[in-house]
Amino acid sequence: MGGPVSVVGAGSWGTAVASMLAHRAPTTLWARSPELAAAINETHLNETYLPGIPLPAGLRATSDLAEVGSDVAIVLVAVPSHGFRAVLEQLAGHLSRDVAVVSLTKGIESSTNSRMSEVIRAVLPSNPIGVLTGPNLAREIAEGQPAASVVALEDPDLAGLAQEALHGSTYRVYTSTDVIGCEVAGAVKNVIAVAAGMSDGLGFGENTRATLITRGLAELGRVGTALGGQLLTFGGLAGVGDLVATCTSPKSRNRSVGFAIGQGQSLVEVLSGMHMVAEGVKTAGPLVQLARDVGIEMPIVEQVAAIVEGTTGPMDALVALMARRARAEWDEDLLRGLLS
Repeated sequence: MGGPVSVVGAGSWGTAVASMLAHRAPTTLWARSPELAAAINETHLNETYLPGIPLPAGLRATSDLAEVGSDVAIVLVAVPSHGFRAVLEQLAGHLSRDVAVVSLTKGIESSTNSRMSEVIRAVLPSNPIGVLTGPNLAREIAEGQPAASVVALEDPDLAGLAQEALHGSTYRVYTSTDVIGCEVAGAVKNVIAVAAGMSDGLGFGENTRATLITRGLAELGRVGTALGGQLLTFGGLAGVGDLVATCTSPKSRNRSVGFAIGQGQSLVEVLSGMHMVAEGVKTAGPLVQLARDVGIEMPIVEQVAAIVEGTTGPMDALVALMARRARAEWDEDLLRGLLS
């Protein structure tokens, strides 16, 4: 691609993506903190969110959103869901209408139950909108370990441009036009990862984790297709790929939160010891509401939401899931989608 690009959000994933982009194009990384932006420019490190990873000399950090939107073709937004809208509103006056805005955030806005693409559409109604998702453990990608993701925009030509900007020798990027399916998958898998972490923290083994992952995939597919996503998306990098990575890796923030809760810590204790966001905690409740709006059951997500709300505990939630009535494994609606 070659043209300038910007990344909004200097957390671990935003920094990792900006680092990759800076090897191929002039890249600006926005940090909320002027001190963090200055430190990145001076040391070529982000010791707050991605310690020990050298950043390219060509990566420039700023805390001024006006500099982010200047003369770019793509802006990638890695701001946590609870601050996503406010940052976009500040950015809006600095972007031209043809700049593609690609979400890196895997969550649901709790105040509106909106997906990130819906938030972008509300704030920037004329801009092309996309999502980058997949098994994206930031440190591994920043270290250059082989990985792959999918970038989705409704316009396949724009998806190709984003792919060109991101694709590299250690990071394969595939294209999709299924924005809804990709972002629903990214949000749901974080909640399932909290559940998988709880199971591990309670001391259960691989069978229990595999059951949670597989039935979590069923929940993901049910709500994803009901909201307009394409079924095959959930069998790819955005679905199965990201679900497996997030539910099994000790580097996963969402799994780590669940693991600590399973071991007996309170949610307040766990979150007070983190300086990065575990989106699954904030997303569980809104996902339950979205599912109910379209008449979909999500029993695992519902139990995680109840734990977050403090109305049940990890062991009681597991007992409730195991006590559900016996049923056929496949939903007829999902089978029709697969066979059509």
